Amino acid sequence: MSGSPAVYSSESMRAEKRAVAGSSVVAALAITTLKIIVGVTTGSLGILSEALHSVLDLVAAIITLMSVRVSDKPADADHQYGHGKVENFSAFIETGLLLLTCIWIIYEAVKRLFFHHVEIEPSIAAFVVMFISMAVDFWRSRALGRIAAKYDSQALEADALHFSTDIWSSGIVILGLFLVLFGRIYGIGWLRDADPVAALFVAGVVVYVSSRLARRTVDALLDAAPAGVRNQIVVAVSAVDGLLEVDRVRIRRAGNRYFADLSVGVARNVTFQRSEQMAEAVTSAVHGVLPDADVIVHSVPRAWRTENIFDRVRAVATRNNFNVHDVSVQDFHGRLHVEQHLELDENLSLKEAHDRVTVLESEIREDVPEISSILTHIESEPATIEAADELLHDAKLERRLKAVAAKSPEILDMHDIQIKRVRGRIYVSAHCTMADDLLLSSVHDISTELEIHFKREFPELFRVLIHPEPRTDNRR
Repeated sequence: MSGSPAVYSSESMRAEKRAVAGSSVVAALAITTLKIIVGVTTGSLGILSEALHSVLDLVAAIITLMSVRVSDKPADADHQYGHGKVENFSAFIETGLLLLTCIWIIYEAVKRLFFHHVEIEPSIAAFVVMFISMAVDFWRSRALGRIAAKYDSQALEADALHFSTDIWSSGIVILGLFLVLFGRIYGIGWLRDADPVAALFVAGVVVYVSSRLARRTVDALLDAAPAGVRNQIVVAVSAVDGLLEVDRVRIRRAGNRYFADLSVGVARNVTFQRSEQMAEAVTSAVHGVLPDADVIVHSVPRAWRTENIFDRVRAVATRNNFNVHDVSVQDFHGRLHVEQHLELDENLSLKEAHDRVTVLESEIREDVPEISSILTHIESEPATIEAADELLHDAKLERRLKAVAAKSPEILDMHDIQIKRVRGRIYVSAHCTMADDLLLSSVHDISTELEIHFKREFPELFRVLIHPEPRTDNRR
């Protein structure tokens, strides 16, 4: 797999890719013309085979230029994954052209070796043209390779690989011409076959290039996952905190862009917001492997192996889009009794609310068969903002509230007492300081007991809210 490209502006990327592809077309046109002229005048099959090879190079370069112009277009309504596959298809066509070159070269070489010998003239012009061809192929393979690596372009990479092997095939043709010339000077008759033998070597090089291109382009067209990348993604995503499993990872490539589709398991009682946070973490983990990938994450709710009975009850409620709290479970000689508080829309009638509770309790018993009985306390979930009448400043009531709180040894301090009148009812809230190491269950019990004491001592209070704070955060 090619390295993932850095992020560049679309305009600069398109300009560089088109410029190098255009230069390759011009170079291919010039070299093809020279090879045809020299091949015809010398009769060298090696040069003629190279000329035909260069004709196909020219066609391939033109196709590459057209493909990079199309592939960089943004996605639209008809091509929602973009136009990147055009580059892969361009490389596939180039593979077919290379194979046609092989067939012709092999046919002519066998004919000249065994059936129809052709005398060739290894002139100085032939050597000069082939050396020029090697120099041009070296230049454009380097230029194409640099831009291909920079923008991860498979079409340009195919051209770069193609032209780099042309250097070797041109060298083989030069060697064949030299051996023919050497045989003629020193009267070695069998060296006259060096040219068609060199052509066969050229065909061998082309077959090798074609096989590499064919494998890569077919894999790209069939959406084969890059070798090893899936495992890297699974390892990276598995490290995301809270993720239960990586169920499916699918990767496809279109041009220089990767698309990753993942299905991951999350605990079934996590909130929608937490699920979204985990999806973002999964996306970041994938980008650590494929930086520019387009990632889609599908979160699948899963039952956690370590779920306790409270988690299982809440999971059923969450599945029904209900919010339950203050869940308690009592064990009466092996028979479990559940009590829970359920918030429902305050605009529901009692009948509607009771029907929903009945369905919820039935599903809880079905999912958690250990439960023998359930009692649900229905609470109204506020749907309107209450208009407060006024804030009260009652120093005497504050002193009396503090005196009641002082009777509880666990409460170290009570402050920020606020007294409000809402719809004619008295609301009290206060901050209470407690020891840092108190368990949350104990904090809840202490707060609940204090609220009960306040209401007992001051019946006029309609609602009391205690906000606990650790001692280290509230040193006074």
